[in-house]
Amino acid sequence: MSTNQPMLVTFAVYLLAMLLVGWWASRRVRTASDFILGGRRLNPWVTALATGASDMSGWLLLGLPGALYAAGLGEAWIAVGLVAGAWLNWRFVAERLRVFTERSDDALTLPDWFAVRFPDRARLLRGASATVILVFFAIYASSGMVAGARLFESLVPGIDYRSAMLAGAAVTIAYTALGGFLAVTWTEAIQAALMLFALLLTPLVVVHVAGGPADALAAIAAVDPARLDPLGGATVVGVVSLLGWGLGYFGQPHILNRFMAAESRQAIRPARRIAMAWMVLCLGGAIATGFFAIAWFAGDPDGAAVLATNPERVFLLLAQSLFSPYLAGLLLAAVLAAIMSTLSSQLLVCASAVAEDFWRGGLRPDATDREIVWVGRIALLAVAVLALWLAADPSNRVLDLVAYAWAGFGAAFGPLVILALRWRRMTAWGALAGMVTGAATVLAWKQTGWFGLYELVPAFALAWLAIVVASRLDRSPPASVLARFDAVEAEFRRGAGAAAA
Repeated sequence: MSTNQPMLVTFAVYLLAMLLVGWWASRRVRTASDFILGGRRLNPWVTALATGASDMSGWLLLGLPGALYAAGLGEAWIAVGLVAGAWLNWRFVAERLRVFTERSDDALTLPDWFAVRFPDRARLLRGASATVILVFFAIYASSGMVAGARLFESLVPGIDYRSAMLAGAAVTIAYTALGGFLAVTWTEAIQAALMLFALLLTPLVVVHVAGGPADALAAIAAVDPARLDPLGGATVVGVVSLLGWGLGYFGQPHILNRFMAAESRQAIRPARRIAMAWMVLCLGGAIATGFFAIAWFAGDPDGAAVLATNPERVFLLLAQSLFSPYLAGLLLAAVLAAIMSTLSSQLLVCASAVAEDFWRGGLRPDATDREIVWVGRIALLAVAVLALWLAADPSNRVLDLVAYAWAGFGAAFGPLVILALRWRRMTAWGALAGMVTGAATVLAWKQTGWFGLYELVPAFALAWLAIVVASRLDRSPPASVLARFDAVEAEFRRGAGAAAA
């Protein structure tokens, strides 16, 4: 396949637009709060779309359609778990976290908030949680590097994997380092719209060219009837594992940061409605794309042969096969949008952890805001280099890397965040026990693969148990900690009552 000039032109225009947004945002970064949380001034639309885009990485257009193409409707259970988990996160965590972090000395990061919530072990908790962020985000960010490499391999024939990986990461690193949180969130809002367009258009066209829904389903049945059955080949453990993905939402720093950055607690409710509508449409489109692609490639043996070795390329091949070059370029830009939106969020959270939690929280408490911004930019580049190194193996699969990191954050921080927001008796030692137990269980379970169960499910349960047991065995939190919790809780309830009235 020769290089397609119109497709590359469309792609280049998109990349240039993202760089311009980064440059525009860089002119508005004056304080550490601007760089890390955008000054807490995101409106509901930007909050919702930025949250969705930072959540749905390249796996939405690569990993998920690939899983549906390879295995059929049985893989769709993951979407059910994700939708349930996301809604619960918006409903029971978002608004409360927005209030608690602002009233906790205007905490800018999760480790920063943990340190204020549990001041008797502030330094230990801040360091441990920042370390968890760096370890698992390096893995998570590497999934974005792999996804970008797959995209550029499809776009530029003959390019080697490592060159493709560098090309995919360069623009994201540049605009994130320039504009910080504002650049990330405004580009995410644009990227979310582009992703939605791609995932609504592609399955409709695939079904149309396959002869309509009835003919498409008949073609899929001819290939493999089991792929039509949402329970075909499924086991209880398999379904629980897929549904268990929803537990991860409560502990994802790049998603929770969007809640913290909303302009007010009142912005959370409309943002929730927008975000959930966007999510349901995008997941439905990704599932339909991968599923109905079975019918299309049943008549394309060359494409089917390519997908037999790597089904995660299914969306890329559909875009190039079914659409005009300019439109195909736009659809492939949507893939890069999904990759860039999450990758930029991950890099920014890592940079924030180093600058705010290691540097100002430990090494230089008197660091100026300007110093914090530059330390964050340097840290961002360092983490990006580490992620590129982890992604250097061409055999890596996007969904596998995402699953690992998603479980790590969900188990280490999910129970901790929920209980820290709602249980006044929770102690610092309970928080540390839960974080360590969750992270360690994920690492151990991943290596053993016990029972075929997704590591997030047992790790989340054990982390929750560790928090409760360790807190109960520990002495009650200091009176000052209980007083702060009660004051914030009372303010939150007053605000909730006023909103209801």
